[in-house]
Parts: sequence; C-alpha cells; structure tokens
Amino acid sequence: MTDRMKAGLMGALFLGILMILFGLSTPHVSEIPSSQVPGIAQPSNDVTALPTDPSGVSTATPASPALAAARALPVKGRAPHTGYSRSQFGAAWMDFNNNGCDTRNDILRRDFTQVIIKPNTGGCKVIGGHWVDPYSGVPYVFDHQPSEIDGDHVVSLSNAWQTGAAQWDLRKRESLANDPLNIVMTAAALNREKSDSDAASWLPPDKSFRCAFIARQVAVKKKYGLWVTASEKATMVRILSAKSCARTKLPTPTQRPV
Repeated sequence: MTDRMKAGLMGALFLGILMILFGLSTPHVSEIPSSQVPGIAQPSNDVTALPTDPSGVSTATPASPALAAARALPVKGRAPHTGYSRSQFGAAWMDFNNNGCDTRNDILRRDFTQVIIKPNTGGCKVIGGHWVDPYSGVPYVFDHQPSEIDGDHVVSLSNAWQTGAAQWDLRKRESLANDPLNIVMTAAALNREKSDSDAASWLPPDKSFRCAFIARQVAVKKKYGLWVTASEKATMVRILSAKSCARTKLPTPTQRPV
C-alpha cells in the first residue's frame, strides 16, 4: 500500500470517528416539488375530466338524445320578418297525408285519451272526448266539438320563416305546417299567449312538460334544418341539461305530448 493510500484510509477512518462522537449526519437534501422538475407529467386540474370505473370506462352520465341534438343545432341571427304570412305555409289544416282527414282532426285523435267521432265522417271528425292540456296539465271532458282547443305550432311558422323557411318552396312549408311532430293541441288562450315566441321567450306553465316541449322543438328544427338564435339555443341546452330531463328522447310525430 502506498503512502497516499494509507493517508486516505486514515483520513476516512478519522472522519468516521468524529461523526460517531459528535452525532454528525450526512448533509440534508431538500425535496423539489415534481411540478418544478421538467419532463414530469402533472395531474390534470381540468374540472371537465370524467370519472372512470376501475376498467377505465367513463361513469359520467351521457347527454340525452334531445340534449345532444340541441347542442348540434346551428346558430345564426334571426332573419328579417319581411314577406311572412300564414298563406306562405299553405291553407290551414290540409289533408296533407291524404288519409281523408284534415290535420286538425288527425291531431285531436292523437292527443285525446278517449275520442268521440261523428258518425259517417270516415272516422275523422272529433266531436268529444277526454283530453289533458300538456301546456297546463289541466284535464278536460268534452261532450261537443272542442272548438276551444287550438293546434299550436311548437316551432311557430313565423319563427320558422325567420330561421330558414323563407328560402323553402311551398311544399316544404306546407309539410312543416301540417307535420304532427310540430303540432300540439292546447287551450286557445295559451296558444295566443305563446304566439310566435321561441324557447327563450316562452315556456309552458306546467314545468313537468318543459323537457318534452323543448325536445319537440329541437326535433322539428333538426328535421327541417332550421337554425336557432344564441339565446334560443342557450335556453334549450339549459333545460335539457337538468336532471329531470336526463332521459329525454326526441319525440315521434305519432307520440302523444303528455
């Protein structure tokens, strides 16, 4: 062993004795937060991150069909009202589907829970029955032709004109005006109260029907390629995002609006 190696060994031995005698320890190394170390991925603080089960599948509740459709509707400003008239959508209550009955009586038969039909009218003319107004939730029993009821265009024809229908041909506008998907029977007073309002400015007084009401508007807008205004879409999405609307589907034309 060389003198230099002996000196090094003696120095190390001497340092070890000092550490034992005086309780010296190795220098403290402070921990560095991982956020300050480049190249280390950090956990996400994104509040929209979806929870997952142990298999890695998202457990978040998916959007209902109606909500998904509402979110997909195109947004534009309202077009001018210039040139609009009811006649732009054809004659009122046509026999558009060629079944021998006019649209009004088709919808009355759909929406009444019990129907009284006038004899010798081909099973068409409704002259009484049981009905619940979906906009108010109020039940009625009619022993006469129910003239106090109006057929409300859920997407009003005026609204349709200003959100795309002004560019259509007459046949397509007649289709919208007579489409059972776009018509709900309601009390005449409520029909006049709603008038040409969209979702942002009028909703049915019966809150339990609002999911179905908005879903029907969305279905009509989607079917006919109509756009919505920003405020209209915001209201649609807000309502359909509520827990009470979580399973709301898009209605079909033959579905009774209750």
